[in-house]
Amino acid sequence: MSAAADFNLDDREGGTLRFTGDMTLARLGTLPQRLESLATRPARVDLGEVGRMDTVGAWLVHRIVRDHDAELVGASPEEAHLLEQVAAADKPLKIRPDRTLPLFRVLNQIGAATAMAGHTMLGLIGFYGAVLVSYWDLLRNPGRLRWNAIVRQFEVVGVEALAIIGLMSFLIGVVIAQQGAIQLRQFGAEVFTINLVGRLTFRELGVLMTAIMVAGRSGSAFAAQIGSMRLAEEVDAMRTIGVSPMEALVIPRITAAVAMMPLLAFYAAMVALIGGGLFCWTSLDMPPITFVSRIREVVPITDVYQGLIKAPVFGLIIAISGCFQGMQVEGNAEAVGLRTTSAVVQSIFLVIVLDAFFAVFFASVGWI
Repeated sequence: MSAAADFNLDDREGGTLRFTGDMTLARLGTLPQRLESLATRPARVDLGEVGRMDTVGAWLVHRIVRDHDAELVGASPEEAHLLEQVAAADKPLKIRPDRTLPLFRVLNQIGAATAMAGHTMLGLIGFYGAVLVSYWDLLRNPGRLRWNAIVRQFEVVGVEALAIIGLMSFLIGVVIAQQGAIQLRQFGAEVFTINLVGRLTFRELGVLMTAIMVAGRSGSAFAAQIGSMRLAEEVDAMRTIGVSPMEALVIPRITAAVAMMPLLAFYAAMVALIGGGLFCWTSLDMPPITFVSRIREVVPITDVYQGLIKAPVFGLIIAISGCFQGMQVEGNAEAVGLRTTSAVVQSIFLVIVLDAFFAVFFASVGWI
């Protein structure tokens, strides 16, 4: 049976405080109270006869050594390490954090955000490379392509989004026509409202608003679904049984987003034209035949090409951002929400940046 903790004080050579027995919580007894009533200041603390020691016992020894500035002798390597850990934790608690100048705090936040953006961009590039490698492997082994998963994602990304995208595009067409007519009426040029509706919907707003809607709807779903599977260790289970998560989870979603975005963008542009045409018919007394004829005259085919070229690129960006953020989930359920938010913000930001690059590029090649 282990001995109870005890001590004796040797007054020779300045005083040596020797501990005996087990310095553990269960065996301390009244030792802490007796130590507080010490009348002699010990110069050394000897642990040579101590059997076991836990954190509570180490704290008592550390406090004696600290308060009396005593020399510690006889400690085993394990006891010395435990005492070092207790000493490292013996620091005053800050009630208020150190005051930082506002300029330094802002610069620190800017630097942290810049570093995070660079790290995320490198991760996206690496993830895009992994996607390309997976596509190459599937081209060499087409039998591994999961057609059922791809068709299911076609339905989720495309078919189930028709209603919300149609409603949004219809209202955008009405708003563009209404606002354009108000401004053009000042110059007696309401007929040019058709030009405004036709060119904006095919070149910019049709594909851009569709991309934003798909990012908020499908991109967030990709991140949340894959992130939940990461937390449930289903992704690790796939790797264990020899199933590639890239082929089973990522490739079907990216394929569906890239394939469905041009169709959704064209559908959105057509519905926006219907909304603008109805407004012109009811408010500007322009019959549908006039609206359609004017659209055919003023909208060049290059505007349609621009939307169809940008759409699959935007779909690729949205799907990669969503799947990448989903694959980064770890820790707890809160990380799913944070990564889902990051996926939506990141994809919308990249879509707008790429749209600006596309606008400059198409202008430079004469598609104005």
